Amino acid sequence: MQSIKTVLTIAISSILTLGCAHITPAFNNAYNKNNHDLKPASIAPSAPFQANWSSLKKYTTPTWFQDAKLGIFIHWGPYVVPKYLGPFYGYHMYREEVVDIKGNPNPNRENKVYKHHIENYGGTEKFGYKDFIPKFTGQNFNAKKWLDLFERAGAKYIVPVAEHCDGFAMYNSTQTQWNAVNMGPKKDIVGELFAEARKRDMKVGMSSHYAYGWYWWGYKEGTDTVDPAYEDFYGKPHKITDKHSPEHIQNWYKRTKDMMTQYQPDLLWFDLGFSNPEYETHRKTLIAEYYNQAASNNQGVVLNYKNISYKPIPDGAAVLDVESGKLDRIREMPWQTDMSLGGWRWSYNNDWVTMPAKKLIGDLLDVVSKNGSLLLNVAPDVNGDISDDQVDVLMQLGDWLKINGEGIYNTRPFAVFGQGPTNAKMVLHGNLHDKGYTAQDVRYTQKGNHIYAFMLDWPTETKQLTLKALGNEMRIINDNIQSVSLMGYEKNIEWRQTKHGLKITLPTTRPVKHAIGFKIKLAKPPSGIL
Repeated sequence: MQSIKTVLTIAISSILTLGCAHITPAFNNAYNKNNHDLKPASIAPSAPFQANWSSLKKYTTPTWFQDAKLGIFIHWGPYVVPKYLGPFYGYHMYREEVVDIKGNPNPNRENKVYKHHIENYGGTEKFGYKDFIPKFTGQNFNAKKWLDLFERAGAKYIVPVAEHCDGFAMYNSTQTQWNAVNMGPKKDIVGELFAEARKRDMKVGMSSHYAYGWYWWGYKEGTDTVDPAYEDFYGKPHKITDKHSPEHIQNWYKRTKDMMTQYQPDLLWFDLGFSNPEYETHRKTLIAEYYNQAASNNQGVVLNYKNISYKPIPDGAAVLDVESGKLDRIREMPWQTDMSLGGWRWSYNNDWVTMPAKKLIGDLLDVVSKNGSLLLNVAPDVNGDISDDQVDVLMQLGDWLKINGEGIYNTRPFAVFGQGPTNAKMVLHGNLHDKGYTAQDVRYTQKGNHIYAFMLDWPTETKQLTLKALGNEMRIINDNIQSVSLMGYEKNIEWRQTKHGLKITLPTTRPVKHAIGFKIKLAKPPSGIL
């Protein structure tokens, strides 16, 4: 992750001393704005777009995405059959050594996938990746059941993996016979999910990992990856260090265009590979075509890109996705993180461990307080069932959002994102290194003349919370505090504003599970001055 543009030009020493986050000019006194859109957001992009960055930077993020805050990612494909490692199974199964995408072997690591494949399937000479597809029947797949759960969890959009790096299309592709309608489940998985979601007015997206699939296959002699009969699935043999071929780039473009025109998704999500310099011409063309299609449909759309090895898209021309990580500050432009309920595990396997609801809710609050959205990955098993532990956490999330959702949905960042000792480190896969939040950690959001402050844990000693950004001499807020309430708690709470902050007396016992949300109502600002 690199080159994340955030302008920080105002420093208030007293705030920093108190431990509050930095102030970004775009959000200074933002709580006073009755219209909570801090950047103009249209129903659909402003067309026509041309395939150049000057034109594409006229794009504006649609309001629905800024309001939604929570989406569900769904990793499901033939890679769930072996129940081992996850989507990277195909990458490792043909390679005797552990190799990175630059072709560098790691002699200190044993390739456990290669060994596992020999022990369980007789090796790749006998059983190739394509042979998992007939075993991927998904006999219990039920789009309605999945959407009932996702809606119950509080999600506002879904993004099924349309095709992972293995190139197996989970939709009714016109560009490859290797798709879920012809093989495996013999159903249009993406199409059924889209139809069910749109009945509920949920936004729907598709993810493409196909470009990154250039690195996927080891092309080991004596295996199906070098058999011309299966070249339409594995591609032409090449070295992992070779630049992506024009043929592979053209295939990516045709397949993505097929997804875009058939399903008209509200969101297109791209993995790495798409970011490579070789894709520049096709990338601009595809984005312009997507935005122009959306404009003709009066549809607000989002295109997600990664910014790790290369910066493929200028700021503002699309929506940044931070891979399994968070930012350490408010970003002026909307952004998204994708993280998995399974931590580093992206598809269901034998050692799946579900993230606790407490951590999930803390991460959601941290992301939203910094102008981000959370795309949370859920992993069905080979049969299409979602495990009880995942269901339990999603239900807990939904229960929490029923109480506290008004401080999440349709909100915008406050002048500061929070206070306390814990903050994210802007590193790749930073979520995997988090140590959790404390009762001293607070995250803020705002909507109209309301500020929402969330205490991320319950204190064991002190019974008073001080919201340091809301002191009457801080001048972050200029309007009087009219009331303070605790969401999900019917009794009144004691509070008083001092020069050092808003001091709140906590109930004697914890009133709700997980993060504690306070709703602070301000007097409306004088009319005619903002």
